[in-house]
Amino acid sequence: MDLFLNKNWNKVTPCLVLLALEVLLEFSECATQAEVNKHLELGRDFLARGQLSDALTHYHAAVEGDPHNYLTYFKRGTVLEMKADFTAARLHRANVYLKLAQYREAKEDYLQVTYSEPYNEEAISLYHRMDGLSEELQLAEAYYRGRDFAAAAELTSRLLEASPWAANLRQLRAECYIALNDLFSAVSDIRSVNRLQQDSTDGYHRLATLLYQLGHVSDALKEIRECLKLDPEHKLCFPLYKKLKKVDKLLLDCEEASQNREFVKCVDKAEAVLKVEQEVTLVVFEARKWLCSCHAKEEQYSEAILECGRALELQRDAGVLCSRGDAWLGLGEFDDAIRSYKEALDIDEGLQRAKDGISRAQKLQKQSEQRDYYKILGVKRTANKQEITKAYRKAAQKWHPDNFQGDEKKLAEKKFIDIAAAKEVLTDPEKRAVFDAGGDPLDPEAGRQQHGFNAPFGHFHHGSPFQFKFHFN
Repeated sequence: MDLFLNKNWNKVTPCLVLLALEVLLEFSECATQAEVNKHLELGRDFLARGQLSDALTHYHAAVEGDPHNYLTYFKRGTVLEMKADFTAARLHRANVYLKLAQYREAKEDYLQVTYSEPYNEEAISLYHRMDGLSEELQLAEAYYRGRDFAAAAELTSRLLEASPWAANLRQLRAECYIALNDLFSAVSDIRSVNRLQQDSTDGYHRLATLLYQLGHVSDALKEIRECLKLDPEHKLCFPLYKKLKKVDKLLLDCEEASQNREFVKCVDKAEAVLKVEQEVTLVVFEARKWLCSCHAKEEQYSEAILECGRALELQRDAGVLCSRGDAWLGLGEFDDAIRSYKEALDIDEGLQRAKDGISRAQKLQKQSEQRDYYKILGVKRTANKQEITKAYRKAAQKWHPDNFQGDEKKLAEKKFIDIAAAKEVLTDPEKRAVFDAGGDPLDPEAGRQQHGFNAPFGHFHHGSPFQFKFHFN
């Protein structure tokens, strides 16, 4: 049966009522333990002599000094039970009942206070409110049963203004939020309920499930561990714990692999997540997001476009759009890349990654009309100097002009010049950085190289046919 319909709440004793304060009230700074012990000792002495008012005063002080000691609450509650005719104590108990939404008990205590103090304005005013609050609680429950969750949540929120410590109201509102798919709000209320229950294993399981649905796997794992602290073999918490632990580890492995530039490993771990989880949308999204990003960084651009699209079907995300833009850039589809970056800015107008992506795409689009030194040598943009030098030697051997005659010789000369230019740029860190940023360090118009360049095999100018002496070193 739902907590908010559980009538056992009406049977809470004043002692337990006061015990609830430990998780609901904000207390002043704790006194020293010696002061707390002194108040407890005085409270016992006065209680033994039947001086209940004085005993209650010292137990109040002990509670203020040590708000985490249940014993102090129990003793103060005992005094309240014994001194039922004590007006101040009864008024205090009535206010506690009110805050716990136990309106019938609160009304009875307020009535008793008015018998003793007919002009007590607080008791009179609150006494007349109890019937209205009781009716509103019944109406909120009726709204919930009638599936008018928005109305039930709104009315319950109003009730919680008067009864902020009522676990049954928070449970009711949590159920409404879940039905309205406002899981973040539901999480907050369920956390409050869990703190009020002695056996909150089912509550921790519910909380972990909600957090998992929100894609907060690490937070869900923390909550399910709290359940297992209470019951290590809980039939619901234990299997969920095993699943959460595995998914959390795999997602952390994705992050670590990406940071270490182990993009193939990142892809493998993300695919492993999808083997464990296929139904929880935001967890699947996280796996797809890693596939999108790591495929793009591994220069597996077609695969990246596919995975980015699948991730975006689940949730529009600026980071995924930027990764898709990176993949479009890798494929030379500059217009698509710019469009993807602009979509990311629609979501987060201040996202620097998207702004930088647009700038880079525009430069590369302009650069594409010129020479692409990576394509000339047939190497990836991530190639190291050794790989570039090896590719240069292979291409230079193939296109050396001495190997050709006639018109083919002229074509070879042009290609040979481009090959040498590619080697010069890509083996020079500064020139390569300029090229990667969208510029051409050998562009005469940029003032970087006005009349040609120095190649490893001699000095020559674009378009100038002559005999080459090539040395492989």
